[in-house]
Amino acid sequence: MASTAAIRLGCCAVSPESAVAVPPASADPVQFDQVVMTTYGRFPLTLTRGEGCRVWDNEGRSYLDFVAGIATCTLGHAHPALVATVSQQIQTLHHVSNLYYIPQQGALAQWLVNHSCADRVFFCNSGAEANEAAIKLARKYAHTVRQIAHPVIITAQASFHGRTLATITATGQPKYQQHFDPLVPGFAYVPYNDFAALADLVESLDQPQPQVAAILLEPLQGEGGVRPGDRLYFEQVRQLCNQKGILLIFDEVQVGMGRTGRLWGYETLGVEPDIFTSAKGLAGGIPIGAMLSKEFCAVFQPGDHASTFGGNPLATAAALTVCETIEQENLLQNVSDRGEQLRAGLRALANRYPQLIADVRGWGLINGLELTAESSLTAAEVVKAAISEGLLLVPAGAKVVRFVPPLIVSAADIEGAIAAVERSFARLCG
Repeated sequence: MASTAAIRLGCCAVSPESAVAVPPASADPVQFDQVVMTTYGRFPLTLTRGEGCRVWDNEGRSYLDFVAGIATCTLGHAHPALVATVSQQIQTLHHVSNLYYIPQQGALAQWLVNHSCADRVFFCNSGAEANEAAIKLARKYAHTVRQIAHPVIITAQASFHGRTLATITATGQPKYQQHFDPLVPGFAYVPYNDFAALADLVESLDQPQPQVAAILLEPLQGEGGVRPGDRLYFEQVRQLCNQKGILLIFDEVQVGMGRTGRLWGYETLGVEPDIFTSAKGLAGGIPIGAMLSKEFCAVFQPGDHASTFGGNPLATAAALTVCETIEQENLLQNVSDRGEQLRAGLRALANRYPQLIADVRGWGLINGLELTAESSLTAAEVVKAAISEGLLLVPAGAKVVRFVPPLIVSAADIEGAIAAVERSFARLCG
C-alpha cells in the first residue's frame, strides 16, 4: 500500500467569508424534553460553544471540560487543525459509498496499521459498531477456521461494550440488559483481573470439545469504575489464548488513541491482541469507529459486513488529522505528564478527605476518584457540585468520578480542576 503521505488529500483553512451562519437553537429544556426521547439523565446545563479545554453555556458561563464528550474530544474544542480539515472536506466531498475507493479511508487505515499491531482495518460509526464487527469476525473465524459449531465469547463482569443487542449482552452488567431479553446467545462472564476464574471457565466450556472462540476485555474498565488491567493477568490471558487458539480481543474504545499515555491501552500492558476496537477519540468528536485485526484472523469477505457511513471522506479525514496532530504536538508526553499531575493532586485531596475518598487510580488522562462505601455521597452529587464550581466531570458508576479531559490539557488546567474539586468537596461537607 502507498504511504500515508502519498494517498492523503491536502487540506486548507476556510476563509471567514465562506462560513455559513448557524441559526440559534432553543435552550428551553422543557421544549427539548417534549420532543427528544428521554434515554439520558441530563444535567441541567446547555452548552453552546467550546475552545480548547473550555466550554460555555447559553448564559455565557465558562467551564473546564474534563468530560471531553466522555473521552472523545481528543484535541479539545475548535482545534485549528481539525477545524481546517473538516471545513475543507465538507466543501470538497463529505460522503460516498464504500462501493468506491476512498483515499482518506486508505490513508487513515495505513496510519493505524503503521502505528499498531494490526494488519487490517474495518471502519464504522461508533464503538458499539466496532465491537459488533469484532464479535462477528470472531464468530466467523471460529466457524470457518476452528470448526466450532456454537462459539462462545468470554467477557468480564463490570465491563461495558456498547448498547446494541450483541454488545449489551457482551457487557457484564445486568443493569444494561434489563428488559431487553432475549439476549444474544454465546456469551459468558468472569471477574476482571481473575485469571484462575477465567482459566476454569475456559476449561469447563471446552469440554468435551472446544467452544471458546474469543476473550473480549478492556485494558482498563472505564464504565466499570476506571479499573486498570493487571499486567500479569493479561500476560496469562495472552498465553492461554496462544495455547488454545482463542482470539484475544481488546475493547480500546475509551482507552485508545493516546488516552493512557500510550497510543493504545495494550501497550501499557505489554500484550498484543489479535483484534481490537477504537472509536470515541479516533476523530476527536466526529463519529467514527474502527475494528482492527491481525492478518491471520481477517476472514471477512465481500458481503460479510458493511456500514453505510463507515469510513466516509469526512470522518476519515478528521481522524487522520487527529492521528497526525497527536504526533506533531507530542501529546502522548503531555498525557503522561498531566496524568501524573492530576493523580498527585487528587491523592492530596484524598489525604484531606479520607472519610469521603477511598481511592484514586488510572492511566494517563483516564482517572477515577472512588468515594468511600461508608459515605452516603454519590458520584452524581460530586459531579453536580463540580458544575457549580465551573468544572465538568462524569460518573463511572455510582461511586466513581471520572476525569477524562482533552489530551491537550495544560498544567494550569489541571491546577484549576483540582482547585474546583477541592471547592466541591468543601461545598458538600459544608
